[in-house]
Amino acid sequence: MARRRRRKKEASLLEGLLGFGMLGVGLLTYKVTDSIKISFVACGALLGIVISVIIMRNVAYTERLKKSGIADIDKMEGREFEHYLGHLFKSHGYDVKVTQAAGDFGADLVISKDGKKIVVQAKRYSKNVGIKAVQETHSSMGYYKAGEAWVVTNSKYTDAARELANSLNVKLIGREQLIDLILKQNPQNNTQAAQSTVPEQLPQKEEKRCPKCGAPMVRRKSSMGYFLGCENFPKCKSTQVI
Repeated sequence: MARRRRRKKEASLLEGLLGFGMLGVGLLTYKVTDSIKISFVACGALLGIVISVIIMRNVAYTERLKKSGIADIDKMEGREFEHYLGHLFKSHGYDVKVTQAAGDFGADLVISKDGKKIVVQAKRYSKNVGIKAVQETHSSMGYYKAGEAWVVTNSKYTDAARELANSLNVKLIGREQLIDLILKQNPQNNTQAAQSTVPEQLPQKEEKRCPKCGAPMVRRKSSMGYFLGCENFPKCKSTQVI
């Protein structure tokens, strides 16, 4: 909501600047030529230039999106996105380990380069990523003995997530930064490239079943740490040690 208000404020500011610019050009032209007609022509020319620049920027941005293959990434499942990021980071010289689907302790990937280990949480979202991802990634640093924590998404982040990440020194890689990473590695990428790096057969999610009722076991956290608990809790109180 706050980000939307900022965008509206920025749009209003640009409209105001354009209005003042046209007024200034019109007054200056009238002062030089003493002709209202020429002043209107000058204002129209300025408006045409501004519109042309906006159109060119939009075309360039659309082409950038096509080259990055981000539209295909938007359609990926979460596990596919994790493996895609693994291949992307490998192409940038990182050693990569994709963690197991269940019991990952908050990190989807562990990457390392030049002696520096980094835990990464991948969020293939259609909405903005919140503070939970920041908290989980930061908390996983101790378990994996990592020096840095990153969150990577194809989307954007909430203001609260950015504020918390800044205080915890967690690096946030959003949609635009992800596109930069993709195009930096392959400037001539296309809409097929995103899917070509994902393994044809991804490992199936390691879903454990409750030994008592057969329901899926889900990761939970207590004061003693993480454990697996039955999805049917509190009807079923079966637990397993991770």
